[in-house]
Parts: sequence; structure tokens; C-alpha cells
Amino acid sequence: MERRDFLKNSVFTTGAILAGSFTACENRIDDLLLPISQQKKRLAIAMWDFSWILRHHRYGSFENWDQILAGLAERGYNAIRMDAMPQLVAADSEGVIQEEFRCVKDSWTPALWGNDYTTTIRPRDALLEFLPLCQKYDIRVGLATWFLPHNSGRTDIFMEEGGLYRAWFETLSFLDQNGLLHDALYVDLLNEYPFWHGYDWLKKELDDRSDIKTFKLNNPEAHIQDGEKEEGEKFNPTQKAFYNNFANDLIRKLKEDFSEMDFYISLDSGMKLKNMDLSEFAALDYHIWFNHHGSIPGLSEISKRDQTIDLESIYYNMLDHWKENKKSLIEWMDNRLTTISGTAATYGIPCGNTEGWGPISWYDHPELDWNWVKESAEICIDFALKHDNYKFLCTSNFTHPQFEGMWEDVEWHRRMTDRIKSM
Repeated sequence: MERRDFLKNSVFTTGAILAGSFTACENRIDDLLLPISQQKKRLAIAMWDFSWILRHHRYGSFENWDQILAGLAERGYNAIRMDAMPQLVAADSEGVIQEEFRCVKDSWTPALWGNDYTTTIRPRDALLEFLPLCQKYDIRVGLATWFLPHNSGRTDIFMEEGGLYRAWFETLSFLDQNGLLHDALYVDLLNEYPFWHGYDWLKKELDDRSDIKTFKLNNPEAHIQDGEKEEGEKFNPTQKAFYNNFANDLIRKLKEDFSEMDFYISLDSGMKLKNMDLSEFAALDYHIWFNHHGSIPGLSEISKRDQTIDLESIYYNMLDHWKENKKSLIEWMDNRLTTISGTAATYGIPCGNTEGWGPISWYDHPELDWNWVKESAEICIDFALKHDNYKFLCTSNFTHPQFEGMWEDVEWHRRMTDRIKSM
């Protein structure tokens, strides 16, 4: 933690010595030191999930981290969201640290994210090598986790009651001991809470509370929130109280350990914002896509990546629907982003989106192109930029080098990232 103060003092000292360079020093503070809750300028952020490590092998799209980070900087991005692999960095339940994991590829369906082949990873060594390279290219890092085992053979921590806290405490302590914690823009403690992650203990606890009568019988001392599940809701009041209390208690606990860090838990549009208590969140990272409108045909078929399907007719049918319904669809998205911004403003925190905007799943295929992905991004970025508290924005889910059709269009990325950062 002392490293942050040292860097800040060094920046101010340099600014005082070098005449005419104070503005540059101020920008450097923004780039290297300020957490997401204090960011004054918008960040163009790329979601690199766990692909950064699981595709870091010979012939992998992340084989050369230095080269790929240089390419990301060339495209104008100045932040990434990455899985820090806390579930594999932390010791096992016996206190034993495992340095190396074999992650087995168990399907030959084309992989969008993660490992395309069976591979061996060393998460601790990888962080020590990768994070300094991010510094080299002035790319801020949002530490995150999907908390997945990745067929590594690791099982214990995913069903451990304190597993998520322990994983993050040990990982952040490891980074702090190696002088790398000051680089963290934020810590996203669990992906798309409480749905899309691998923390099975949490899922089991939520499921146990789905039947209130049985849960009360098995837990007579437990606090039960009055009321039944409302129509159109995924959770009853007891489940809502549980996931809100768990999230905020976890953040408070880690804040006690790492007081200078910004913590939150990312959400997606399956979570109704009115049901989420953001009182301890440093920011609202709310993932939303046109896909979630539910009316656009063909997206579920495309996401299956089934090579026996005739994608050409599916894709053109989807485009016809988009053209015919574009006005109502973009009005829907505009309203959603306004609601997200308003919710963040209520809590006095910035908002952003590290995943969006058109499809959730897409890939390089001779009968698909990337035009709709780009068009939907341009529309949504402009909507988000209307709101001053939108401080970090992605351009899509597909800013990894394995999505060659998107990655190769350097000019488009530059145009989008310039737009994000200019306001």
C-alpha cells in the first residue's frame, strides 16, 4: 500500500522540477494511481477475461503478451478487465499453494473465450509477468474473476463458505507483496452476480432459500424475510436479502484489509437494479446487450456455434428484424442506459460497462460478419456518453485477438476509443 503514496509523491515532485510538464504529470496520476471511483476521465476498457492466460501458449492468440498489449494500446484502449485467477492463486483448504495447473479442453466446439486447447498455466508467475507489461503500455487493470475451475482439478474453494473472500484476500496480499497492487483500477469480486460465475457455495445457498418452509425447518435460527416471490422475479425476498447482505458484507470485509482499493461486483441485465443494494459498491458495472431485449431472432442459434446449422439464412433473417425494428430497439437501449446512470447517481458512484452491446456471443465464421456488432457498439457508446457518470466503456465482448475479424480493424477501434476518451 505504501507504493501508491511513493508514486504519487514522485509524480508531484517530477512535475515541480520539470517546467511546463505539470499537466502531463496530472494525467499520469489519473492513469496510474486513481481508483475507478475517483476517475475524472473516461476509460476505454477491453474485457480480456481468462483468455489472457488460457491462450498464452504456442500458437495461442495471447502467445506474446508484450505484442498483444502493444496492439491493444495501438487501438486506443487504456484499461482491461481480466480474471486474476484468485481461485487458483489462493492456497487449497489445507494451506498448500499450487503453482501449476493443467486445464483440460473437454470440447471441440469453437471456443469464444478461455482455452482453445488443453494447456498448462502458472497463475502466480503469470500475474508477476503480465501486470508489469500493462504498466509499460499505461493500461490500467480491473481485477476480476469468473471463479471457474477451468477443468484444472481444483474443487475445494468453490464450495468453501469463505472461499471467495479467502481467494481475494490471498491474491491481493500476493500482489501487494510484489508491489503490483497499486495498479488495480478496481476489484470486481464476482462476475455478473449472482448468476454467471462458478462460486457453487453461493449458488447452493441461494437455492436452499428458494423453498422458505424447508429452509426454515432446516435453519430455525435463520432470519426469514417476509413475502413470497413476486411474478416475474427470479428470487424471493429471503434470497434477495441474502445476496445483498453477502455482497456488501464481502466488500466491507475486504475494505478493512485493503482500505485504498475500490471493490464492486459486476451485474448483467438479468439483475433488476431495483433489487440490488449498491451501498458498498465503488462503481456500477452493468452489462447489457441488445440480445437481452429478447426479440431478435437467431442469436441463440448463433451462440450455439453448431457447424451443422445454416448460419447464412439465420444471419440475414436477424438483420432484417434489426432493420425493421431498429427505432424501438435503440429507444429501449437508450432508456436502459438512462436507468443505469440514474441508479449509479443515486448511490453517488460512477457507472460503466465492460461487456456489451449487440450480441453476447459471436465469432469468426465465413457466413457471419462483424458489421452489426460494430453498429450496435457505435449506437450504445453514443447513448452512454450522454451521461457524465459513465466512466468506463467497452466496445464489445470481442476485443481479444482471437476474434480476428474485430481485432484486425484497427481504425474502427481507434475511432471508438477516441470517442470514448474525448468526452
